[in-house]
Order: sequence, then structure tokens, then C-alpha cells
Amino acid sequence: MFIGIAAALVAGTMLGLYALPGKYTSDFEEENKWSLFFVLTMFVVPLVATFSLLKGVGSIYSGIETNILLTMIISSFLWGVGVMMWGKAIDHIGLSLGFSLFIGTVILVGSILPLGIAISKGQSLPSTPALVAILSGIAIVLLGVLSNGKAGLTREADEAAMKSDEGPESSLDASAKTKSYALGITIAVVGGLLATGFNVAFTYGAGPLGDAVTANGNPGWMTAMAVMLPVFLSGGVVMTFYFLYQLSQKKSWGKFKTPAFGKNFVLIFIMAFFHYAASAMYAFAADKLGANGPVVVYAIFNTTCLVVAVLSGILTGEWTKASPGARRWLYTGLVCMVAGVLVLAFGQTLDQAPPTEAVADLVSVLKPAGV
Repeated sequence: MFIGIAAALVAGTMLGLYALPGKYTSDFEEENKWSLFFVLTMFVVPLVATFSLLKGVGSIYSGIETNILLTMIISSFLWGVGVMMWGKAIDHIGLSLGFSLFIGTVILVGSILPLGIAISKGQSLPSTPALVAILSGIAIVLLGVLSNGKAGLTREADEAAMKSDEGPESSLDASAKTKSYALGITIAVVGGLLATGFNVAFTYGAGPLGDAVTANGNPGWMTAMAVMLPVFLSGGVVMTFYFLYQLSQKKSWGKFKTPAFGKNFVLIFIMAFFHYAASAMYAFAADKLGANGPVVVYAIFNTTCLVVAVLSGILTGEWTKASPGARRWLYTGLVCMVAGVLVLAFGQTLDQAPPTEAVADLVSVLKPAGV
């Protein structure tokens, strides 16, 4: 159990910190940083990890049905757009808000989606105690998302007021910043909605790929790696076309020719490794904790990720110009989302399925869609 809990903490920490090294790149525009990141995290790291660690890769993918693969690819395109928007949101509004708004939206949609699917298929809903707990958790997380949005708008107003006091030219800069904050909040929320495509891809692919993974002598937790390869490759295609366009339109190709490229590459590779490894570590942790593993890991992972991301944003000075009121909204949002995640996890334990069924179902339903 200790190994599973430790792995969940490491996974949450890695995802919470993955974007932090990007704050220390130099001589790169936003397009340079994120295009290199997505090349590494969507193509290089998954391909190297899959072919290095997974046995029988060819056999695993040769047996998957075409309709399942197409569903995974289409869902992965949406997820790719969502993750791309997440990166842009972080550039607009920082780590603290970018993470909390995005992850909060993912948790909300990822929790509501199974209920909607059950209703549409005429399946029975969770028991009354479980349903009350799940809906309560959703409501608490929603309060957290709204509180974080309020924190961002309050911080925006604080910075605009400070710029206004500095003179007319600073007021113009503040106006531009205001638009950037509003756009960043929107991007984070919409990106979180689209990123739930990962859940769909995982739900359709985990069953057949999981059987193939174990049949080829791999541990069950490596199913996540098998699912992630087509998901990451498909999502990466969307990002490749987007950033080719952005780099050309903004004439940013020349920015790669900088003496700081080596340092930037190392920092961005760390980002890519953390981003990918968080998912694999999540699956490993769930496997180690047994039947209730996915529920426990879901709570630990998301709680750790949110806390680490918010604290790293605070420690790197994102909120130094914010008023105490703005910071109170941020802390309130964080507390609500952490509490909501714990309530959701508790609700899932009330109708616990048999061990083998629970692991398969909960990993696909509760898998954090943004990673």
C-alpha cells in the first residue's frame, strides 16, 4: 500500500510541476516553447517509453478493431486541442489559475459524464447515498472553479489599478492585460471540456488493449501506456499543424537559433517527461492499491496536483501584486476543489464493484483527462 500511495503522490506532484520549468526558458516565444514541448511529450517520450517498456507492441495493436481505433483517434483529437489550450491558458493566467480552472473543469465533466451515459443507456444510477455524495462533490468542485474564476478577475482588477496609478501608458498595458486574463480563463475552461476526450478514448480502448497487454506478458497497469500511445500520437497531429501555422505566421522559427537552446531543451524535456510520466505513474499506483486503488489514487492524485500547482504559482510570484481579497478567493477555490475531490472519491466507494470490474471501470471513468 505504501508504494501505491507514494506513486500517487509522485504522479500528482509531477503533473502539478510539469509546466514550471517553462517559466525559466529564455529567448523563446510562446510558440517556440509549446511546439517543442508537444513534439517531445506527444511523440518522442511516448514512443521511446512504449517500445522500451512494453512487450509485444506489434501484437498488442494488430488485434484492435477499426471502429474502436477510430473512436479513440477522434476523441484524442479533441483531447489534443484541450491540452494545447491548457498550455496557452497557463501563459495567460499563470500556473495557479491555469491548473485549477482546467483540472476543476475536467473533474466536473469527468464526474457528470458517467451519470449522463448511464441515463442515456437506461442503466441504473448509483444508490441514493452514493448519488448524493457524488452530486455534493460536483457542487463543491463547481464552487471551487467559480471561486478561482473570481480570484482571477479580482487579481486582474488589482493589477489594472496598480498600472493605472503608474500613468497613462501603464493604463494601456493594463487594458491589454485585462483582455488576456479574460481570454485565459475562457481558454482554460473550454480546454478542460475538450480534454475529456481522453476519458472517451480510454473507455473504448482500455478493454481490448488491456487484454492484449496482459496476454503479451505485461503487468496490467501498462494498459495505460498502451492506450496513451495512439491517444498522444493522434492528439499530437492536431498540435503539429497548429504550431507549424503559428511559428510561420509569427515568424518565430528564428527564435530556435538561440544560445539558450540547450538550456531551453533540457527544461522543456523535463516538462514533457513529467507530463507523460504522471499518467503512467497514476496507473501504476492504482494497480498497487488493489480494488479500491483507482478511487484512492484519484483523490490523492488530483489533490496533490492542485495543491502543488497553486503553491508553485504563488512561490514564483504570480500573486505578489494581488490583493488579500484575490488570494482569499484563490485559497477558497483550492479548498473547495480538494474537498470536492475527496467527497467524489468517497461517493465512488459506496457502490464499489467487484475487484476486477472496479479497477477496469474506475480507471476509465476517473482517469484524469488532462494528462
